[in-house]
Amino acid sequence: MPAALILAGGRGERLGGAIKSELVVGGVRLLDRVAAAVDGCAPVLVAHGRIDPALLRLSRTMIPVPDLDGDYAGPLAGLAGAMAYLGTLAQPPELLVSAAVDTPFLPRDFVERLRAGLDKAAAATSSFAGQPYPTNAIWRVARFFDLPDRLAAGEAPRSLKSLAAAAGGVTVEWPITAAGDPFANVNTPEDLAEMERRAAPGRALFR
Repeated sequence: MPAALILAGGRGERLGGAIKSELVVGGVRLLDRVAAAVDGCAPVLVAHGRIDPALLRLSRTMIPVPDLDGDYAGPLAGLAGAMAYLGTLAQPPELLVSAAVDTPFLPRDFVERLRAGLDKAAAATSSFAGQPYPTNAIWRVARFFDLPDRLAAGEAPRSLKSLAAAAGGVTVEWPITAAGDPFANVNTPEDLAEMERRAAPGRALFR
């Protein structure tokens, strides 16, 4: 199985400054919901950005990774931090799956479908109904080991979408079902309320 990277560095400015990973949907923390979707991946890295990792209450199997210093920020800096960590391992994994922590309904076949869609490409990003979700993606690690150096030199693209495209990445389109968008994320109180409705007993969930 691939390694996994949970992108958990964002503070919910439109959610009163809440730490997104600590928000609860259906009685389960967002961090734990996303961790369940990447179950079996190893190691599981958590990009915490400028958040003190102690505030994320990580499990013992999760490894916090900081963003790299510089003028890059957000998910791209989180991915670069993960690549820097993986570069220290004696046997780095071949693949790394990334997932946004504020995406509570990741499909159960999330990892498997991305692996199948990657084929021989350098990266594969998720899409639903034509809407791209580049934070939810799979990356061929050896192709992105130079990302930390490119960030340090100011030579990297400014977004994960641009990074994947520049490397010749492909898109994996998820099927439309009655359950709705599997990559819908939580940015506002209204989003959080809608996610709670989706998680209510009797509602269709992803299988």
